[in-house]
Amino acid sequence: MTRPALEVADIVQQYGDAFLARYGATLSGGQQRALRAIATCRTAVLGGHKTQCDQCGHEEISYNSCRNRHCPKCHGAAQAAWLAAREREVLDVPYVHVVFTLPHDLSPLALQNPRVLYSLLFRTVAQTLQDIAGDPKHLGAEIGGLAVLHTWGQQLHHHPHLHCVVPAGGLAPDGTRWIACRPHFFLPVKVLSRRFRRLFLDALEQTYRQGQLTCVGRCQALATPQPWQRFLATLRQTDWVVYAKEPLRTPQHVLKYLARYTHRVAIANHRLVALENGQVTFRWKDYQRGHRLRTMTLDAVEFLRRFVLHILPRGLQRIRHFGFLANRVRQAKLAQCRTLLRQPMPSVSTCETTRRTEEADAHLATASMVCPVCQQGHMQLVETLYPHRAARDLSGPVPVWNTS
Repeated sequence: MTRPALEVADIVQQYGDAFLARYGATLSGGQQRALRAIATCRTAVLGGHKTQCDQCGHEEISYNSCRNRHCPKCHGAAQAAWLAAREREVLDVPYVHVVFTLPHDLSPLALQNPRVLYSLLFRTVAQTLQDIAGDPKHLGAEIGGLAVLHTWGQQLHHHPHLHCVVPAGGLAPDGTRWIACRPHFFLPVKVLSRRFRRLFLDALEQTYRQGQLTCVGRCQALATPQPWQRFLATLRQTDWVVYAKEPLRTPQHVLKYLARYTHRVAIANHRLVALENGQVTFRWKDYQRGHRLRTMTLDAVEFLRRFVLHILPRGLQRIRHFGFLANRVRQAKLAQCRTLLRQPMPSVSTCETTRRTEEADAHLATASMVCPVCQQGHMQLVETLYPHRAARDLSGPVPVWNTS
């Protein structure tokens, strides 16, 4: 694969020290480890292997990946494997895409308490969808779906929201039939918005009373009861944004749609345009003006500051299932759904995604074996390159930007 002309790793390598000098005291260990991993990904620091053609002697060196989930170079394989596993779980029914967004006023608190607030977001969104769908006035069915956390907007500002992909229907309460949604309609978004706001704020207030929130810096005033209550009152008067997109008609469309949202990072390398004179230029999509592509230029340190906002705490799951797709009931519930819909369980051997993945892997394996120069010989492993000593423990306190 051809290396992009500019990568996030290049910006970290060149301006990582300046960024740490300004913001290092505010970073978590996980954020520093992620930056270090991105800077050293597929470089000599992490080691690799050397291969040589057995005919013409041509040599190539391949360096190891960092495998950090925030690295723009390391999510492709994980995404393909995840999608291949999900293909057997897709029902042959329309699907809907619903987005739940936290108000901007909650951003400072979320940045100080990401594990707590993002977990509340997942829990209350799942409960909101299941409560409204379970109400006989709306659908009266048990639904299931998956939610993917994104914390960024196109300009890398903090913008936490959940993308939920849900079958447009569900199981009847007695489990004897499948209840489909009305055409072109899932659930009323205004009702979803109000329920989401109430559930989230109730859970947030309970968390506050239990002393589980950190309130320092910009949030320091919230540590006392009266400002906290005024803060909640403001949030209760705010309209919380929930919107639903048009249903997806076929399982193939669902999988392609999921590929846009799962395993994404804050910014992909292909969006980077230039790094000149300490300035980073990147492309962004202006959704308010017809999805027009525009460019933005930021100071490199400011670019890294925005990028780091979206590095999640270690172990926080950013893709979660709920309802009849929850891990503990998924297998049995999907079998029940397929029985009611008269749909057979898809065969692994006939899954389109699985075939594509197998063919791509075979192609890559063949391409890596045949010499790219003489096209006759085969590349053979001749040497293993071991990681630098400083890279063996990515949790070390001092980031390593030198990748030579």
